[in-house]
Order: sequence, then structure tokens, then C-alpha cells
Amino acid sequence: MRFDTIIVGGGMSSLVCGIKLQKAGKKCLIVSAGQNALHFSSGTFGLLAKLPDGTAVTNPLSALDSLPSEHPYSKMGSKAVAEYAAVTPKFFEECGVELHPVGKTSAEGEVKNGYRITGMGTMKPAWLAMKDVALFESKDEVIGNKVLIINFAGFLDFNTRFIAEGLEKKGLQCKIERLVVPEVETLRKNPSEMRSVNIARVVSRESVWKEFAHMVRDLLKGEDVVVLPEVFGLVDPKVPQWLREMIPAKVLFIGTMPPSVPGIRAQIQLKKAFEAAGGTFLMGDEVLDPEFEDGRVVSVRTVNLGSLRLQADSFVLASGNLFGKGLVASPDKVVEPVFGLDVIFPENRNEWYDKDFANVQNYIGFGVRTGDDFRPLKGGRTVENLYVIGSELGGCNPLAEGCGAGVAIFTAMNVADKLM
Repeated sequence: MRFDTIIVGGGMSSLVCGIKLQKAGKKCLIVSAGQNALHFSSGTFGLLAKLPDGTAVTNPLSALDSLPSEHPYSKMGSKAVAEYAAVTPKFFEECGVELHPVGKTSAEGEVKNGYRITGMGTMKPAWLAMKDVALFESKDEVIGNKVLIINFAGFLDFNTRFIAEGLEKKGLQCKIERLVVPEVETLRKNPSEMRSVNIARVVSRESVWKEFAHMVRDLLKGEDVVVLPEVFGLVDPKVPQWLREMIPAKVLFIGTMPPSVPGIRAQIQLKKAFEAAGGTFLMGDEVLDPEFEDGRVVSVRTVNLGSLRLQADSFVLASGNLFGKGLVASPDKVVEPVFGLDVIFPENRNEWYDKDFANVQNYIGFGVRTGDDFRPLKGGRTVENLYVIGSELGGCNPLAEGCGAGVAIFTAMNVADKLM
């Protein structure tokens, strides 16, 4: 079985790359082992929130020249990053995922960080947000005066007390209420069923979310802001907007503990777009046993397809870092398990992490060593027809720098452009 490109991994980076290639007339296969980082998404995308030295960034594009040469953005160049940033909202909109920036930019092409409210009630920088997630101009923007925070009775993955404490520090008066929704109550028979996605499936029924909106309205006693968990819109992304129209107050949706309903919704829409463009998606499978000839990958096998070898002109690795098992650590080394590529990590294990959990953790920045064109090294030599994208790349710390989504999307677009 032969393809133009085989992509290893099924997350956002893989799908963006695959969609671009399919729309360009290439025949692509994506092999995905299972869940990916989108299942843990906040519903927002980060481009660059901090420089490696910890300096806060307000205008990401203006800060690109301050990044080290090994950073993925530096390898692409600031011009390419700006071009990809400009087309990202339209690209996702065409895939059924509506994204919005903060406010209105004053200059054409300007990119500015806004702030989202986290599940801890704190403010965190973000570049773009899915339609139902609010972005604010600054940490100190006035959200309202009185807040009604709503949760489902028995739902432990939405910590209303943390949210209230965070908002109260901003001077807001908060009231917490727990609603008993009969259809959701059936999930409480088994504690493991009381998760965000299961609730989302129940409240996707029109009769349920409409009744929920009426229950919230009855609880309002002068509050001008209502906070709800992000469990609406899994099936129909219009539901959050309809709730906003039905509830006579500013409605803010705040993330729950994973799995993430907005993230899964985005994953579903991107996968649909890839398959609608003619791509082949193998879910629940793993790539193994690559065959090399003259510094190139010739073919691979997968667990489910047995002895059948899959051939391609080019291959893209996007299976994530340690989190996604795209990298595997042992006590003394970190390896890339599929192709055996060279990995960037300190030899001294004590430099892998900081004992203070709140500090920057170096292991988040471990990744495959590549050249400026994102082709990886294996034994110090470039693999000619293999590319690495997304969080599997070394050269940045996506968590500390707040650049995970930008790196995932832009490196995917960049490599797709190289292969078109």
C-alpha cells in the first residue's frame, strides 16, 4: 500500500499537516495510537506568552527575534511565522472550528495576547480561543460585579471553590450553586461516568440544555456574570451561544479537568476535514519497524496491519513528546521509539527536572534534534525524507513559553509547504 505521505500521530499538528497536503492533491495516511493533547486542551491556542528567560510577551510577533536559533520559530523565520499566524483562523474555520483573537487589533496583521480564565480562577495568556471561550484584553479587565458559579451536583472535575477564590481576589462577589439535572443524575450511579465528556453527551440534547438554561435563570439574583463548566457544544458548537442568548447575564465557560470538551470537538472537526479531503485515518494503531535505504525511510508497518508494509515518498513524525509517548525515558536516557532518531536532552539526569513543581521543567522541552528544515538526525546524519513537527521537536519549552499550539500549527504548515 503506497501513499505520498505517511504521518505518525493523530493530534492537531498531524491533522493540520494532513489537511493541507490532501487539499494540495497529495495522498496521505495518518496513523494515530489514540488520545492526543487536544483531549487536554483549554479551548485556547498559545503563540508565545514568555521568552525562555521568563520575560512576558504581549505582542508575540514582535518578540520572535529574541528567541534562540534552535527554537522552531527561529528555524522557520519570523516572516513565515507571521504568515502562518495570519491564515490560521481561516484555516480552522474552513475545518469547522471557529477561533477568535482578543478584541480588535488596531493594525493590520497585528497579533496580540489576551487572557483566559483558568479552572483555578486565574488569568493566563492566550492568542486565539474557540468561539465559546472568552478572551480578555488584560489581567485587570473588569469582568463584572457579581458572579454566579454553576456546577452539576456530584461533578468533581469543576472546582467552583478555586474559581471563586481567584475571582474574589479581583474584587468580584461570587456565589456558588449546584444544579440537580435529572438526566445528568443518571451518571452518578457510577462515579467513573461523571466526567466532562459523558455530561456533554447528555446535555447535548435540546430538551436538557434548554431546561438547564431555565434553571440558571431562576437562580439569578442580581448577578451580572454566570460561570459554567465547558461541557456544552460537543455535538453542536452553537449550543454555547444559544445558552448565552437564553441567560440574562454575561456567560463565561471555564475549563474542567480533562478530558476537554472543546478540544475533543476540535479533534472531531479536524478529523472530519481530513477525511473529507480524501485522507486515510487509522485510529488505534501504532507505527513500527521502519525500513531505511540510503538515508531514507522506505516503508513502515503497523501493529494492526501485521506484515503489510506501507510505503511513502515522505514521512512526518508528530507523535508528541514524553506526554504522548513520542519520546520514552529510562533512568539514563531519552529515546524516540519509532525511527530511533537523535534526541536533545541533558546527560545529567538532575538537569531533567526541578524539584519545585512550579518552576520550569526542562523535560517538557526535550525533543528530536532536527536541522533548520525540520528533517531529523539519526546517528548524526539527516534522514532525507522524514520530517518532525509539533511537540516532538526540541528547541523550546511549550509549557513554559506558552507556544505549544503555535509550534504545532506552524511547523505542520511549514512542512506541508515543503512537501507540496
